[in-house]
Amino acid sequence: MAKRRLPKPLFDYIAGAADDERTMAANVSSFDNYSLVPRYLQDVGSISLKTTVLGCVLDWPMILAPTGMNRMFHPDGEVGVAREAARTGTGYTLSTMGTAAIEDIAAESSGPKIYQLYLLADDHLNFESIDRAKAAGFDAICLTVDTVVAGNRERDARSGLTIPPSLNLAGLIGFATRPGWCLDYFTGGKFTLPNVSGGPGGDLSTLAAFFAEKMEKHITWSKVEQLIDYWGKPFAIKGIQSAEDALLAAKVGATAVIISNHGGRQLDGGAATIDLVSEIIDVLDGQIELIVDGGFRRGSHIVKAMALGASACMTGRPYLYALSAFGAPGVGRMLDLLKAETERTMALVGCADLAQLTSGHIRTSFGPFAKRHNHSQQI
Repeated sequence: MAKRRLPKPLFDYIAGAADDERTMAANVSSFDNYSLVPRYLQDVGSISLKTTVLGCVLDWPMILAPTGMNRMFHPDGEVGVAREAARTGTGYTLSTMGTAAIEDIAAESSGPKIYQLYLLADDHLNFESIDRAKAAGFDAICLTVDTVVAGNRERDARSGLTIPPSLNLAGLIGFATRPGWCLDYFTGGKFTLPNVSGGPGGDLSTLAAFFAEKMEKHITWSKVEQLIDYWGKPFAIKGIQSAEDALLAAKVGATAVIISNHGGRQLDGGAATIDLVSEIIDVLDGQIELIVDGGFRRGSHIVKAMALGASACMTGRPYLYALSAFGAPGVGRMLDLLKAETERTMALVGCADLAQLTSGHIRTSFGPFAKRHNHSQQI
């Protein structure tokens, strides 16, 4: 439905990834390498999915990943997504590149709220946005560290949806054949970047060019430590793909690492995120929380990640498809389905709550997982 409604360049922007898009595909397909091991004759009359991550109480272990410029896909935008996240007990992450203000999300959503920070080459702008998130009562900060340069997204290059955009004839035709989207776009007013003081309003070209110019290309661990100290509340680092970086994150005082490859949109050829969980969870040994982002399409995927030791999961593309197709009600429907699948899968593997879910509920082609730290099989 999203493909039917969106102009082709915008659909490809959501659906595409870097280079050959192999990492994006692996994020989804690698879940098939992990089989669930059910335990029967367990009491699953009442299932609880509640957990606490980044200081946030979640009704189920899901956080909506930060995605920029949601009003580009549907007029309901970030505000509509945040409302549905709150209704379903899901965490919500607002992007620096959001088209809704920090204060608007705080006013419209009563649920757990995280502010995602893209570090700009202007400390005044960085610290000002952190101050605004603190004043608005956001629960945590999520710093994305894997976008120092833009990935090679060839679908966007073919359509002309580049940074800055330069639409070719095929791209323009793609917009012209979606009059419903065009009507929403041109009657909805110009977009702005309200989370960047002095950020421009205007069309996609203006916003993309602004960020291409402002993005910080040199982020150091000492800078991250400074941001953590300044924020003073739960702080996650998103984009971690190695055990070494995870340990450095713990060393500088992060509350959590988010294993993420940006949906395969940055570095193609990196590992699927689910394949990194065991290695990093073992090295961290409970020092900080671990959230995994990428490829979640089923409730069974969430259960697999949690059995491997994740503290929570993140998803981005699925809710953008739902938003693009049906607006905020589509996002709500998608979340309701995913939550129901997660609860059903928990019952089918014989776990009444997340604390009962262990690595013993997972099998790979190498056999059952070895007993490991606090994830050993409960008898």
